[in-house]
Amino acid sequence: MKKPTVGSGTLPSLRSDVHDDPETKLIGRVALYAFLLNLGLAVMKGALALCSNSLAVTAGAIDSATDSFASLALYGGLKLSTRRTPSFPSGLYKIENLLSVFVALSIFFAGVEIARQLFTREALPPKISLGVVALLVVGVAVTFFFGQYAMRIGRQTESPTLVAEGRHRQVDVLSSLVVLVSVLPDYFGWQFSLWGLSVDRIAAGSVLVFIAHACWQLLSDGMRVLLDASLDFETLDSARSILRNHPMVVSVESLSGRNAGRFRFLQANVILRTGDLEKAHQISLFLERSIRETIPHVEHVTISYEPRPRSHLRFAVPLADPEGTVSRHFGESPFFAILTLRLADHAIQQKDIVENPHKDVGTAKGIRVAEWVVEQNVDQVFMSEDFSHKGPSYVFSNAGVDAQRTDAETLEEIIANIKGE
Repeated sequence: MKKPTVGSGTLPSLRSDVHDDPETKLIGRVALYAFLLNLGLAVMKGALALCSNSLAVTAGAIDSATDSFASLALYGGLKLSTRRTPSFPSGLYKIENLLSVFVALSIFFAGVEIARQLFTREALPPKISLGVVALLVVGVAVTFFFGQYAMRIGRQTESPTLVAEGRHRQVDVLSSLVVLVSVLPDYFGWQFSLWGLSVDRIAAGSVLVFIAHACWQLLSDGMRVLLDASLDFETLDSARSILRNHPMVVSVESLSGRNAGRFRFLQANVILRTGDLEKAHQISLFLERSIRETIPHVEHVTISYEPRPRSHLRFAVPLADPEGTVSRHFGESPFFAILTLRLADHAIQQKDIVENPHKDVGTAKGIRVAEWVVEQNVDQVFMSEDFSHKGPSYVFSNAGVDAQRTDAETLEEIIANIKGE
């Protein structure tokens, strides 16, 4: 038989209208809310910094101002990331990850500006009023709840941009708390220092630590995707299980994947138990649909396939006894002979007599036994019964197993026929 050429099955993208996808619209709304929140916080903290003369509040204002610009760019980038153009037919999804890196760099520059203020600004005593304290408390609460919201939507949609935004808000909550705690001693008139540094300067320095941590986290995550790092182990393992569990798949030769934004791209090469190209193509389409339905946010799947190289053939024969009498009842056969024929010289390389594990089940016995036979990786099964249009025949057909009806009385007769004697 002529060996079929290697092929591949690919499905058209299910997200050609990603821009109008409700999930994408939700991500866009959250990004817009992030911009409006950061802009409001920047204005509020800037006014408080002028009124209070606090270095810690000034650091918080600089951080929020930088965040507002980053959120605006983030919102615009999200709109672009869902578009396809002739130059980018696979989409611009990586813009989301590029924006995550941009957010990280913006955080870094905010930290540089805070450090400049910390080391060059003249130390003047802060003037803290009840209004300053109250507004800082409001800012902490709003930032906390929005951060939780952004993280929840980001994980729900698997958007790296929203996850990055949510993590950034979490860091902002901590830094805002530090600022809030630092102004309380001045509000109550408590004056003390540590190693010659005022509480205000120590708080501003602490904000720098939070900023450095957030910057590294976002930068490393974004760069991994931009450099086409592999998908996580759990996702690849899930895809591999889907491929292996199909009865027509002999082995998964290779499997790889990458992220682009919140979407996943997978490529696999499988060995199939068929030489029929049309059937192999239908199997690959089925596998692609199964992966899409099981793994969220899979944008594209490419499965290459090739037939299994044949050096041996495996046969199954239902037996009434271990001595080799062919059984007349497939599902109730107490034993099965599993034979391995070497094609080079038509010699029986291996012969195993195994017990039928499903002979005593009450329902769907024939189908269960047929599925068990398929699991033995057989290529052909001999039966005395006619299973046309019955459950076992469909199981064998779907698995690419050739079911042959035989009038042979003994296993030795079947072996002789197989060997061509």
